[in-house]
Amino acid sequence: MAADGAAAGEDVDLKTPPPSLEDGEGRGDPEAAAAPCPAEDVGKLKYSVIFLCFYGFMTSIRPGESFITPNLLSFEKNFTREQVTNEITPVLTYSYMAVLVPAFLLTDLLRYKPVLIIQGVSHVVIWVLMLLGTTLLHMQLMEFFYGITMACRVAYSSYIFSLVSPALYQRVAGYSRSSVLLGVFVSSVLGQLCLSLGNISYHTLDAITLGYVSFGLALACCLPWPKRSLFFNRTKRQEAAQKAALSETGEMNPTRAGLSSAACWKESIFVQMLLEVGNMVKRPNLRLWSLWWIFNSTGYYLVLFYVHILWNKVLPSANYNGAVEAAATLLSAITSFMAGFAKIRWNVWSELVIGGITALQAIMLLVMGTTGNIWVCYSCYILFRGFYQFLVPIATFQIASSLTRELCALVFGINTFLGTVLKSIINLIFSDKRGLGLDVGSQFRVYFVYFTLLTLAYVIGAAVVLVRRCRTQNRGQQEEASPDGLHTELTPVSTTSEAEPLSNSQSVKA
Repeated sequence: MAADGAAAGEDVDLKTPPPSLEDGEGRGDPEAAAAPCPAEDVGKLKYSVIFLCFYGFMTSIRPGESFITPNLLSFEKNFTREQVTNEITPVLTYSYMAVLVPAFLLTDLLRYKPVLIIQGVSHVVIWVLMLLGTTLLHMQLMEFFYGITMACRVAYSSYIFSLVSPALYQRVAGYSRSSVLLGVFVSSVLGQLCLSLGNISYHTLDAITLGYVSFGLALACCLPWPKRSLFFNRTKRQEAAQKAALSETGEMNPTRAGLSSAACWKESIFVQMLLEVGNMVKRPNLRLWSLWWIFNSTGYYLVLFYVHILWNKVLPSANYNGAVEAAATLLSAITSFMAGFAKIRWNVWSELVIGGITALQAIMLLVMGTTGNIWVCYSCYILFRGFYQFLVPIATFQIASSLTRELCALVFGINTFLGTVLKSIINLIFSDKRGLGLDVGSQFRVYFVYFTLLTLAYVIGAAVVLVRRCRTQNRGQQEEASPDGLHTELTPVSTTSEAEPLSNSQSVKA
């Protein structure tokens, strides 16, 4: 459901490069790290960052979003639960999958702002359809445009990195994420207050939300236009420099210049990044967290898409969606913050920690799918989201700490796209009326089985890692105890070292 997808508004960094941790120190773009901020002065830079954070906050305030499912099932819209579950909601996932890659490429090619405007227009269309639409086709179009807004989130989360120097990435990333989290929290509380205390109709709530998203579209039109981006515009500058260098080389050595021109495509940024992605698959740590991102985020978003329908089935008269989403957002922010202080040897315990948290999520899904108590269902949903959000910043760091920011964008984009494809496949098989067309209760039992299988895979992986480590330690102790074993300072470094070089001479730290 569109509203359920919107509840994930805090995940704005899923497809974009997180802040570099050592920019300008042997990683990323050294010239960019040393270069001054693109803004003309500090005052203009502060204004741009503040305005962008204000934009992120305001565009996250959509009071009617938490109540789209109750709205569709109410007498005002009068759709059946089967229509919402099997015909309307699946369109969101298909639309998201179809638009994600074009949105990712256009964001960088057009330098962010046009994509944000497209997102704003799509939000306006969504709420016009919610306000005036009455047919099944109208609601399916609403879900289609909601998929566009989800795909366009990449523009906001990467926009802010184009405004400041790499030294400020970590700080401004925190600002932008906090502003969106605060906006989602305020939006959920405001929607709940409007319905509970204001006693307004869903139609009026849709009109209020339309006003907010229209203001967000106006803000998007006022955003400053960035002068640079990660891929295309940066590539153009490098190509210009390369052409100049080749022309000088050609004057001195025409033969060598011809060979350089023929091999130029092999040195392009995009080709190099694809090669690095292939190398990434060979790194156990990066492979593990990328697979977690793909498989666990798939289950997470499927739950978010359908949980409001489940609540309506458990207790149709309950209408606390806004309060529950606000509590879930608050707990997600707390667990994300706590994750930054987790002191764990991730090269040893990653699989076990992931398996334990995934098992807890599976238990929450089992309870949600079987309980008849709406408050228990609410509580399990809040905990389910909190568990997932605890691992998000850890996964982000584990994937990004050894990659350039350009490669980060590509890797997160690939992970998100593969997760979206998997969501579409599961939707088509279990949710869509062209597949099994299961009711929402049966779907949550499927999600429980899905997370249980993931738990088993992670636990088996953890067992394999621990057995290998124990064997390595025992072998080392035996060699030290052996009378023939000579201990010197030139002992070779084990292949399980916490710092392993990447093919681009970088290192990944567990």
